[in-house]
Amino acid sequence: MKLAVILFNLGGPDSLDAVEPFLRNLFGDPAILSVPGIVRRPLARIIAARRTPFAKDIYRKIGGRSPIVEETQAQAEALDRLLAERGVEAKSFIAMRCWHPFSDAAAAAVKAWGADSIVLLPLYPQFSTTTSGSSFTDWDRAAAKAGLTAPVTRICCYPDSPGFIEAGAALIHQTLKSAKPGVDYRLLLSAHGLPKRIISKGDPYQWQVERTAAALVDRLGIKGLDWTVCYQSRVGPLEWIEPATDDEIRRAGSQRKGVVLAPIAFVCEHSETLVELDMEYAHLAVTAGVADYLRVPTVSTRPDFIAALADLVMRASGGQTTLSASGARICPARFAGCVCRE
Repeated sequence: MKLAVILFNLGGPDSLDAVEPFLRNLFGDPAILSVPGIVRRPLARIIAARRTPFAKDIYRKIGGRSPIVEETQAQAEALDRLLAERGVEAKSFIAMRCWHPFSDAAAAAVKAWGADSIVLLPLYPQFSTTTSGSSFTDWDRAAAKAGLTAPVTRICCYPDSPGFIEAGAALIHQTLKSAKPGVDYRLLLSAHGLPKRIISKGDPYQWQVERTAAALVDRLGIKGLDWTVCYQSRVGPLEWIEPATDDEIRRAGSQRKGVVLAPIAFVCEHSETLVELDMEYAHLAVTAGVADYLRVPTVSTRPDFIAALADLVMRASGGQTTLSASGARICPARFAGCVCRE
């Protein structure tokens, strides 16, 4: 039986000319700007136009383009190899939300390949209506357009999947080997932020990020570890979930601590790690008086993480259903945005 695995990610511009249309797609997503389409579309164009010069400067620092497609393709190839070793006839297809390759191209490729069943696997460990939820909705549209009728299983989230946690903990331990003697470090577990209004509507993302952080700290097993969860990438005038990563770096500097910063919601390197973490926050750490700044890599193609993805794929049984890593819903009932109903 031929199994298609759809790997969802945000995407990123593949050239400087693509920056503005990428931003239009991002802010034109109704899961991001929850206003009527007649208002959202022109508003997205205005926001994109205003942010394009700043965004272009970001991408110039990493060669004028995002590496996210190549990073995701490497993960897809590693996943396919492992599934083949396990005797599964599977092929991974990439579906980006805001830039090529879009869900339409992935759905057409799945149709041409002749998949017997489909697993939707977001490369977002923690579920949010703005990421995985939006990708699921867009896939349904693209799949219907392509005439796909194969049964579909959605993997909604895996915030504390053992392989994901093991990979992250191993990278933190590896990074700590570069710690300077005599420096007192604080571990900052950083995730992409969201406006508080999205969380207040029942989005479980923050709760799941905290679940990831707790599992990581438990797996690290470091007695007396100084750590905190924080959130990066604030934009616009809205109130965002806290604490902010940049504020936590300043706080560490005021206490003359070192910082070990680990991204826990990104699973591959892109502008928000290569620029925001490696350049902007590293510079902030110096100006804020941080004693030392160490950045933990993303889990990328680490064997434990790829094995976790393979486990998720193999657990998916086919049929119109949605599963978490444990199979059942993990979110408390108060999170109406959770898509796992079983």
